Amino acid sequence: MGGLLDWVLAMVYFFFLVMAFWIFVSCFMDLFRRDDLSGGMKAIWFIVLFWLPFFGCLAYMVTRPKVTITDVRALTAAEAASKAVQGVSTADELAKLAQLRDAGAITVPEYDKLKAKLLA
Repeated sequence: MGGLLDWVLAMVYFFFLVMAFWIFVSCFMDLFRRDDLSGGMKAIWFIVLFWLPFFGCLAYMVTRPKVTITDVRALTAAEAASKAVQGVSTADELAKLAQLRDAGAITVPEYDKLKAKLLA
C-alpha cells in the first residue's frame, strides 16, 4: 500500500512541478510579447524572474495590468478576422466554384463534390 501512496504523491509533486515551470515560461513569453514596457523594464523583470522564479512570477502576475496595448491589438485583429470570415457567404463560395468550373480549373465531378460539401 505504501508503494501506491508514494506513486500518487510523486504524481502530485510532478504535476505541481510542471505547472510551476509552465507559469515561469508563460511569464517570460508574456514579458517579451508586451509592447508597453521599455527595454530596461523588460531587463529588470527578466532578472527578477530568473533569480527569484516563484516570487518573481507572483510579483509579475500581480503587477501586470489586466489589459495591455498588445492585448487590445490582438483582440482587434481577431475581431477583424472574424468579421472577414463572416462576410463570405455560401452563395459567394458557390459562385467562385462555378467560375473555377467554367474556367476549367476544376472538373464537373470535382465541382459537384465541393458543392455538396458546401451545402452539407
